Amino acid sequence: MLTRRLGLLASALVIGAGSALAQSKRPSAHGRKAKGDAAPAGDPADTPLGPVDTTARWAYMQDFNTGASLLEKQPDEEMPPSSMTKLMTIYLVYDRLKQGRMKLDDELPVSEKAWRMQGSKMFVPVGGSVKVEDLIRGVIVQSGNDAAIVLAEAIGGSEEQFVEQMNAKAKQLGLTHTFFKNCTGWPDPEQHMSCRDIATLAGHIIRDFPEYYHYDAEKTFRYDGIEQGNRNPMVQKGTADGLKTGHTDAGGYGLVASSKRNDRRLILVLNGLESMHQRAEESERLMDWGFFNFEDVMLFSAGDVIEHVPVWLGTEPAVPVVAGRDLTVTMPRNWRKKASVKLSYDAPLTAPVGKGDTVGQLTLTGDGVPHLDVPLLAAVDVPRLGLPGRAMAVLSKYVTGT
Repeated sequence: MLTRRLGLLASALVIGAGSALAQSKRPSAHGRKAKGDAAPAGDPADTPLGPVDTTARWAYMQDFNTGASLLEKQPDEEMPPSSMTKLMTIYLVYDRLKQGRMKLDDELPVSEKAWRMQGSKMFVPVGGSVKVEDLIRGVIVQSGNDAAIVLAEAIGGSEEQFVEQMNAKAKQLGLTHTFFKNCTGWPDPEQHMSCRDIATLAGHIIRDFPEYYHYDAEKTFRYDGIEQGNRNPMVQKGTADGLKTGHTDAGGYGLVASSKRNDRRLILVLNGLESMHQRAEESERLMDWGFFNFEDVMLFSAGDVIEHVPVWLGTEPAVPVVAGRDLTVTMPRNWRKKASVKLSYDAPLTAPVGKGDTVGQLTLTGDGVPHLDVPLLAAVDVPRLGLPGRAMAVLSKYVTGT
């Protein structure tokens, strides 16, 4: 039987520590779709609460702590990522810094290619050199295409070789709908990412490089007497602490933003919006919606005893079992009676049982709830009885039937 705590949780659980919509609503076709197959901008997004209107052509929202998908609209369709491409450029820069292969105060040379690069610019000096830390701010705050190329050429030897590293890292991180042709997001018909991939990459930046993520929250950066503001409207308002915006004619106006309120962090990706104003309004509205309608709930700590499972021929009659890790789920606020929590195991277990052995499984299911299986682990050792003890146990079972 479930413990009292499990019984209470069973009536409250809604979304598990995984992608609710990814498992229940993800398109069956995982290959690249034609751009004409995208949902119209006016179509609503799918959420665990039902359809939610959004003017974005592509949209995805994820709970950073649990990985739960809260909102999806064509999340796996390949789309022009524009300057959100620079997230991967910055990821590789941070990775090199963390490995000690580059320092923030290193001076990197500016090539004529970088200096001539069009679009958004940091205005690096041709033939001069720029500190790595300034270039990071130039990429993140000013969205400088020129700064991105300076970094790419320094790390890869050329932009083309750096792009090979970008694609290798994308594969390593599991970005299955991503392919890079340049380090800036400059329009190229072969370059694409999906909303889900962008959110995954953003999550890696936050998780893997907390010592550098603070650059994303900077609202302005002045270089060589030219001050530019962060293009992310949520960063400017102080409602997000990163990450990036983008715009191309093919992709429209896009944004990936991360916001933390109390102990929760959400990542939102939008693309295909019609204007900067629409991007600013839609990102604020959907981020507020995500925080207002959902909450993270810890079901178990790693050492919480979930059940006692009978043991046959053991020195103890039962072994306590635990989930072995903290189990936190994201659920809509005030939703009840939407999930079931079940334990499954073969009983009795046969001794000996070792601490950490998988002895069963906890399964979370329900209407609109992602299927989540959590191994149940033995919390302690239960050795096998000695020969006299086993003989008495067998005799007792034969006589009493128990």
